[in-house]
Amino acid sequence: MAAPPTALPRGDAARKVAGRVLGIAIVLGAVVLGVFTWGELYRYPRTDDAYVRANTIGIAPHVGGPIVELEVVDNQRVEQGELLFVVDPRPYQSVVERAKAKLELTNLEILGYEHAVEAAQALIVQRAAEAGYAKQYVGRIKPLLGRKFVTPNDVFEAESRSAAAEARVQEARFELSRAQNELGQIGDINARRRAAEAELYDAELDLSYCYVRAPFDGYVTNLNIAVGQYANQGVEVFALVDDRAWYVMANFREDFLASITPGMEAEIYLMSYPRKKFRGRVQGIGWALYQKDGATVGVLPDIEPTLNWVRLAQRFPVRVVLDEPDPKYPFRMGASAVVTIKGDAVGEPRAGGDETGAATE
Repeated sequence: MAAPPTALPRGDAARKVAGRVLGIAIVLGAVVLGVFTWGELYRYPRTDDAYVRANTIGIAPHVGGPIVELEVVDNQRVEQGELLFVVDPRPYQSVVERAKAKLELTNLEILGYEHAVEAAQALIVQRAAEAGYAKQYVGRIKPLLGRKFVTPNDVFEAESRSAAAEARVQEARFELSRAQNELGQIGDINARRRAAEAELYDAELDLSYCYVRAPFDGYVTNLNIAVGQYANQGVEVFALVDDRAWYVMANFREDFLASITPGMEAEIYLMSYPRKKFRGRVQGIGWALYQKDGATVGVLPDIEPTLNWVRLAQRFPVRVVLDEPDPKYPFRMGASAVVTIKGDAVGEPRAGGDETGAATE
């Protein structure tokens, strides 16, 4: 006959019950913490797939020629209007001088045409007087024909001279019209002078283009030129990073987008300044992505999705405009960032939460 089971000591039984309770508590705590973390993650979306950005332009001369002066070095900060480099201005200065001389000659030509117009006007007056006299003479001798004081041939000759005088008046009018057209005066504007002035303006503009200046405050980058190098028209020689506005391009999973709207405040931490908190606001959310398996559009962002256990969620770029930078912590384009969306457009947290405990994506 089998022996009855031995009862556990009271201390061991208590420890076994406590272990079970502790295990259940750990599981429940993990579930509660997971649910809380999941809720916080959607309440305050966060991503570390973010980078500091700024607008950049390529600096290219409007005219070609060898560089004779280089006033900047790589990574230098420049202010709007500051001289960057100079293209040899001598050929363009010569064009300016020729244009000035042409303008002076044009003014002299215009003066000659004005005199020609005045002469044509005087000729019209003269010939009109001659035509009037010839017509009056015809009127005087016609009555004398019936009284036999003149012959029909005299009357015919007088009428012919009158008709010829009228024709000369018309010819003088045509000469006046031609002289006025050659003068090129249209209202208060002389077309000849305007054309010469425009040519001079173009020449002076090209001369001014020899002096390439910064279009805005920014940083010189990728400077790989030296004095003597030939600068081609429209070919970029280095880049300028716009220092007027900095922003972060934060790539959020598409299932976070419902919790993000333009105007919301954001907290940003940069890897280069891990203890410094920056602030910004959401400017907008991207509307399109580049699709490798569909139609391709070269201007759309191409963002690789990341593994998310079940399926790969697309990531859309969210532009966060940074507040004014602290001179002690200058921004650099391409710096890694961590972005957390905090609060609504007026800077207050959304209902149901505070501004702490944002979960990591």
